[in-house]
Amino acid sequence: MAAIETTSDSLLALDIGAVTTRALFFDVVDGHYRFVAAGRARTTAAAPFRNVMEGARMAIDELQQMIGRRLIGSDEALIIPSLSSSEGVDGMVMVLSAGAPMRVLVLGLLEDVSVASARRLVESLYARTVDTFTLADRRSLENRLDAILRLRPDLVMVVGGTENGARLSVRRLLDPVRLALPLIAEGNATPPQIFYAGNSALREEIQSMLGEATRVWIAPNVRPALEQEQFETAHMAFARAFREHAIQTIGGVEELDAWAGGATLPAATAQGRMVRFLSLGDVSKGALSLDVGASATTIAAAFQGSLYLGAYTDLGLGPQVAGLARGDAWDRLLPWLTLNLTPDAVREYVLNKALHPAMVPVSEEETALEHAIARYAIHQGVQRLVREMRARGGAPAAVGADLLPEVEPVIITGGIFSNAAKLGPALLTALDGLQPVGITAVLLDRYNLVTVLGAAASVNPTLTAQTMDSSMLVRLALVVTPVSRARLGAPVLRVHLTDQDSGEEIKRQVKQGSLEVIPLAPGRRAVLRLQPLYRADIGLGPGRKAAYEVTGSALGVVIDARGRPLHFHKDLARRQELYKKWLWSLGG
Repeated sequence: MAAIETTSDSLLALDIGAVTTRALFFDVVDGHYRFVAAGRARTTAAAPFRNVMEGARMAIDELQQMIGRRLIGSDEALIIPSLSSSEGVDGMVMVLSAGAPMRVLVLGLLEDVSVASARRLVESLYARTVDTFTLADRRSLENRLDAILRLRPDLVMVVGGTENGARLSVRRLLDPVRLALPLIAEGNATPPQIFYAGNSALREEIQSMLGEATRVWIAPNVRPALEQEQFETAHMAFARAFREHAIQTIGGVEELDAWAGGATLPAATAQGRMVRFLSLGDVSKGALSLDVGASATTIAAAFQGSLYLGAYTDLGLGPQVAGLARGDAWDRLLPWLTLNLTPDAVREYVLNKALHPAMVPVSEEETALEHAIARYAIHQGVQRLVREMRARGGAPAAVGADLLPEVEPVIITGGIFSNAAKLGPALLTALDGLQPVGITAVLLDRYNLVTVLGAAASVNPTLTAQTMDSSMLVRLALVVTPVSRARLGAPVLRVHLTDQDSGEEIKRQVKQGSLEVIPLAPGRRAVLRLQPLYRADIGLGPGRKAAYEVTGSALGVVIDARGRPLHFHKDLARRQELYKKWLWSLGG
């Protein structure tokens, strides 16, 4: 077999989030690429620094001390390429999720066709739609012009017109934008970028009409036909526009991007790239990655290479959590609360969290609220992603309208998980929010390695492949979820686990509504036999039994027979009692 040529040996990856900046180092160890160490610091995008370079330097300084290698030279620049085994690095990549969401104005012909595709495209990155102009918009030209000048979007996304389809209608939609650009420039403000992903026959005309006033990005038609959507190619072009916006608006990004040689990606894009790669391994299931961050809750699911990606900026655990305070935060979080907290206490914590996103819960009440917010955010994100799957098609059918199709593995990351004092609460929060079905391995990514490896794939694919094969993730549990309509308390699953090393056998009969754990330590091998009862379904069809060779994990084999979708007890005291019982089962 021919050797695969790589572009670099050692690699520095910067992960700049809304709260935390990480500097991760990869190198060849015993002939294979491995993750070596990570330094971390507070992100400095906000006041008083307003420059992410400061946080990046602090994270790199910590990394240098850990690995005994000098990465920053006397000129305060990254030493690249490396000068020796103790000085410099051969390559660098960067993933970014810091900064305010990009404000996008969407222009499209039909609300339920091209505009729907554009909205999904906006939600795939750290951006939000501030207004929409369509053919059905009854506002006058003057009113639409006023809207642009008032909203000051960062980017105008223009879609619509199937290939060789409508032209005149698209031109008319652009009239208020064409008039607004010189007015914005006269006020010494930065005009919005233009992102065109419509009828390709108009590309040259769009570039000629607007190219002198602002930056114009040309992408493949996101909706070349009424029943066809080119999401992934348009997303990559949108990621380049996001990078340009970050360079313009976030201090220090331009210099760090130069260190990376332009290899900067939105964290959501890199996360999606890796999940798409992982989905190619098992044609019967998809793969899923969940990142509950301060800037957004990002969920990437892929099935045989088809990616569904949502970066939901209104569901982050940082500044955007203030959205919960609009309306009744207590009422929204009530189904997820496990302690009896007053509406004022909930509202106060949410507002403080929005003002101080790095705030760490220090009491039982604050921890319960933090996990309730996370479960709410994950659940809301899953529902949106499932709707996208139904709209775009291509994903396997799920057992319920609002449930995910079967996926394996499920990779979870974010401070709510990696900073948890115990693994049980982390797993339970993920299970409550995601509500997976069938049989899946849940892995914990403490350092957001999956995302940075998605960026590294464009620089050194061999590094990405070899590092993913190593044991860089914490195997939390093998989760078995029987789906059944049986009454509460009825037996739905017989479980027989045989340890292949010791011969020890464990037999359980699991009842509907319960959460049970069968211990199997990391490194142990066993045969797991599952016999569904009363036509319960473990992902193979009602009543079909199965046997698997399995390996141990931190929490063993978890049988989640609480039902799908989850229905929590309306009585808070009873819900709190059940939650404590589930946590006790998970060692939490």
